[in-house]
Amino acid sequence: MRVTTGSTYRNFTSSVNDVHLKLNKSMNKITTGAAYEKAADSPLSYYIGQKIDSQYQDTLTKNTLLTDVKNRLYQQELGVRDIQLTLSKAKTQVQYGRTATTTGEADIQTIKEDLMQKVRTIANDLNTQYQDFYVYGGNDVTTTPFALDIDLENREMTLTYSHTFPGETNVTNFEFKLSKDQTTGEYKFELQPPATGTQADHEAKLVKAMSEQGRIDIGYGSINDRDTLLDTYTGGLNVLTGYNSDAVRAMAGPNGANNTTAFNNIMEGSNGEYGMDNSAIALIGKAIFAIEDYQETGDKEKLDDMLASTIDSMTTAERTLSTTYSDLGNKSKVLDETATRLDSIEDSLNEQYKDTLGADPYAAIMEMFNNQYAYNAALQVGSKLMTTSLFDFVR
Repeated sequence: MRVTTGSTYRNFTSSVNDVHLKLNKSMNKITTGAAYEKAADSPLSYYIGQKIDSQYQDTLTKNTLLTDVKNRLYQQELGVRDIQLTLSKAKTQVQYGRTATTTGEADIQTIKEDLMQKVRTIANDLNTQYQDFYVYGGNDVTTTPFALDIDLENREMTLTYSHTFPGETNVTNFEFKLSKDQTTGEYKFELQPPATGTQADHEAKLVKAMSEQGRIDIGYGSINDRDTLLDTYTGGLNVLTGYNSDAVRAMAGPNGANNTTAFNNIMEGSNGEYGMDNSAIALIGKAIFAIEDYQETGDKEKLDDMLASTIDSMTTAERTLSTTYSDLGNKSKVLDETATRLDSIEDSLNEQYKDTLGADPYAAIMEMFNNQYAYNAALQVGSKLMTTSLFDFVR
């Protein structure tokens, strides 16, 4: 009598389990598309795959952030375009104002009211929002950055800029009052004294606020060289004055050594360009007050001279806004090109990852069929083994 021993069963069972495990792995390889189940299967491939995955996640994060930045920059671009368009329409009204004195008081009054509406529109454009923050000032939506007040009786216009510096919770208010300089007779903006602190410190804070930047790593430039990163923030005062943050920083010098010079340029500009005194809000305000003066004095010649000068300055201000608009447009173009490049990098990294850790579909299927064949053969052997052993035992 021949009886199959227990050790034979154990050896056979172990072999069948090994074949079955290989079959399961090959089926998982087809299902998941992964060539390896754990790092130990191929340490080098796993390391390379982790490196590729890290690069892919970084690229994906930049691409996601870039979409948000593009939308925010687009809102800035639209805002500047709207301000430029409003100024252009205001200039047309000022041109009408030079002849409206001959067509009736109702016409000149209508022009003045329209100009007041337009200057308020510009202030509202500076409060443009995107998601949970204002694109031209402040750090969130808790504080409206710009407010405008017009006092016709005293010929004064006050533009208030409320700003929260990074890392601070208190709001810093900058009040710019447009009024007539009694010495020169010109309307000029003056920064009003702060509630606390010195005027010099207040002026330095203004320079600091206009020096703020939003340089972020979105796949353009090098994180190791901050100046190569794209500045995605444009403050409202930067838009009005025509001085971007780089220009303000250059004027202020290292550690704010030339803050006074920078402040004076911010307020007065240079050669009839730039600065608060030559901003769209200041120029429209001057036209409004000139018409108000005429309505009280009836001095047509003075009105004509004032409006003629204002028209020339408005043309210059339009050009300044156009430069800012073009700069924002160039940044948008850079972002579009960067987005296209990041998409290509994502596709390339995805292919590299598949080549490194991905299973070849044809090879995986052939491996599964071979393991399936081996497993079926093992089951047939087991069936014969059991039958023969039982027959010998009975006999």
